[in-house]
Amino acid sequence: MYGVTIYREDIIVSLQNRIESLKVKHATIKHKLDTQSKIPHCNEIELSALKKQKLAIKDELERINTH
Repeated sequence: MYGVTIYREDIIVSLQNRIESLKVKHATIKHKLDTQSKIPHCNEIELSALKKQKLAIKDELERINTH
């Protein structure tokens, strides 16, 4: 059968891309949260969902950085 060669550099680049993508998503959600929080009668359900997404991204970044 054919073997698959995985190069360490490929894994590192892939991981760096994932980290950068997560940081961009985190910043985007933070901006949305800041914008929503300034609205007097904002949608609390949407706000809660954004907070959960932001926390999930933060948790994933922490998991990546600890390995």
